[in-house]
Amino acid sequence: MGAVVTRRNSKRRVTVLGSTGSVGANTVDLIERRRSADDEFAVVALTAHSNVHVLSEQARRLRPEVAVVAEPNCYGALKEELSGTGIEVAAGAVAVEEAARRTTDWTMASIVGAAGLKPALAAVAQGRTVALANKECLVSAGTHFMAQVKASGARLLPVDSEHSAVFQVFDFAQLDKIERVTLTASGGPFRTWTLEQMAKASAAQACKHPNWSMGAKISVDSATLMNKGLELIEAHFLFGISPERLDVVVHPQSIVHSLVSYVDGSVLAQLASPDMRTPIAYALGFPERMDAPTARLDLAAIGQLTFEAPDPVRFPCLGLAQLALRAGGAAPTILNAANEVAVEAFLAGQIGFLDIGRTVETALDRSASVGSPSVTSLDDFVSIDAEARAVARRLIGSLQ
Repeated sequence: MGAVVTRRNSKRRVTVLGSTGSVGANTVDLIERRRSADDEFAVVALTAHSNVHVLSEQARRLRPEVAVVAEPNCYGALKEELSGTGIEVAAGAVAVEEAARRTTDWTMASIVGAAGLKPALAAVAQGRTVALANKECLVSAGTHFMAQVKASGARLLPVDSEHSAVFQVFDFAQLDKIERVTLTASGGPFRTWTLEQMAKASAAQACKHPNWSMGAKISVDSATLMNKGLELIEAHFLFGISPERLDVVVHPQSIVHSLVSYVDGSVLAQLASPDMRTPIAYALGFPERMDAPTARLDLAAIGQLTFEAPDPVRFPCLGLAQLALRAGGAAPTILNAANEVAVEAFLAGQIGFLDIGRTVETALDRSASVGSPSVTSLDDFVSIDAEARAVARRLIGSLQ
């Protein structure tokens, strides 16, 4: 039996950090659908990196108090596009953080990469609800981030489909009765490719995910299985599960999103069609469930659900993430920073697909911060992250 939930009678103030990305755009879509039905939401702020056109279109429709672009050079274009609307316009990283500090009831934190850490922390500081779609916040600075969540009294809701699935079947009142948390992975576009084929893979091929529509960076991470490794680290901090009780299984259909195993032999799972609007809607409506325009699951039509173990030889990035999780300290921060640099280089055609894992592995080996205490402050993060990125860039330079 759950607690009685009272329906909301006033508009909820919401902010979307990273509104033009995949998760952000889906969040905007759900807000617009709900607003057209009962005008439930009042949008406080929308932010983007540099996509002025999409941001301005969203702002004209949703009428936020402020629209912010992180790239300072885009300020003039955004100002011009929103001229006459009465919407406040700002630019720069500091402006994004200031937008995140505005009073809200609910904030979607979906800025990609380590760049999303400071804005997410600014949102957390309000002590309200933060829907977290940026796994790098917990991978890079999990100890510090969760300490800030606890100190502010904020409610943190996971938005990654896997962590949302765990959250929905996780018995927080009986942590000692949970044996294992298993995250599922589609296997990405190269699940059946040989190493020889993967060595020649293009950025376009790596970004062609078989089941999900995502941005370039997360698509490449899914292709290397680094994304699943980052999610293991995220799950460790979100749910307080020790590394040895976290694992991954490849599930090509992407229907079962995660599983939680209990001491009595029960395994609870959340199933849904692969559409990010399902976990976003769960977080946006929480603690109630809200309508989402997603395909309804038809198991008879799907026919079968299959599972297999990930291949550690062809997908070493998953193993590197697991090693970083077990090592603790600064290792996850270094892992994430080196991976971001390597993926960027791959997308720019500077290195090959298999060089991503090699770069991350060597960066972990060579970074002086490996074995140091974990990130417990923003200064720690800035220092360790910068060092790891410098090491990764030198490695990439040696490959060219």
